[in-house]
Amino acid sequence: MSRNSDGPSDTGVDGFFTFEGLRFHYVTWGDPSLPLLICLHGLRSYARTFEPFALRLADRFHVLSLDQRGRGDTDWDPAKNYFADQYVRDLEALVAELGCRRFHLLGHSMGGANALLYASRNSERLASIILEESGPGSSVGGSAGVERIKAELHSTPMAFSSWEDAAAFWRSVRPNVTEAAISSRVKNSLRRTGDRIVWKHDQAGIAECRISPDAGRGTPDLWPGVDAVRCPALILRGENSDYLSKETATAVCRRNSNFQMHEIAGAGHYVHDDNPDEFMRIAEAFLVDAQGRPSAAR
Repeated sequence: MSRNSDGPSDTGVDGFFTFEGLRFHYVTWGDPSLPLLICLHGLRSYARTFEPFALRLADRFHVLSLDQRGRGDTDWDPAKNYFADQYVRDLEALVAELGCRRFHLLGHSMGGANALLYASRNSERLASIILEESGPGSSVGGSAGVERIKAELHSTPMAFSSWEDAAAFWRSVRPNVTEAAISSRVKNSLRRTGDRIVWKHDQAGIAECRISPDAGRGTPDLWPGVDAVRCPALILRGENSDYLSKETATAVCRRNSNFQMHEIAGAGHYVHDDNPDEFMRIAEAFLVDAQGRPSAAR
């Protein structure tokens, strides 16, 4: 397999585990003896989307970022089981594989929904939780962000004739992210097959599950997850978000006083790529503070 050589070289250590017949891939940074932070990416993203943040934390945390099923270098699911309850089962399998008792958890968008659903079932394992642009009801149809994502899934080409065309597509749908983020997307979300550039993730299967989900599986109630959180919790919202409303983020904090909310200036839904410096500053300070609390011991 060949792929675009532009952009930063890959860092971190690749790891794999097998669950329900699929081989899962993840990347780790930092010494395994350090406190563990598990990162969950969004709908069409990949483990190394958190690479800059992981490198920043690697002297204080053991950061693990998972390619969720059907994405990155994790196997595609032949049954197209791309739903939150299954993602949580996958995370539970990873935690069991690692043998860890307690860890910090960060999720962006879909990854945040998965993190909250995990919390509803396993809150005792969480040392802290960060929700980046995710909250109860944020994935339900009707908001501008949800409709934008659905339209994007409908219109995404299945292949490109060149790396330049692929980069142009990513720039067209992510106009506010940094150039480094575009380079990362091209490098990590696509691969060359013959004379075509194709998606590494299961574009058709993911789109099908997101646009026409099985009854009862597409938009789980995340409020029980909010209620279950007993650890330090941070909800990050992009100032210009079309996906997570300020009202929802504020309601989460009112409902559970363990949560605090911070808006990232100039960012939309893709906070860690729109304003990476501010995202990393706020998230880093929160994690260091959470780890310093007695209840956050691993």
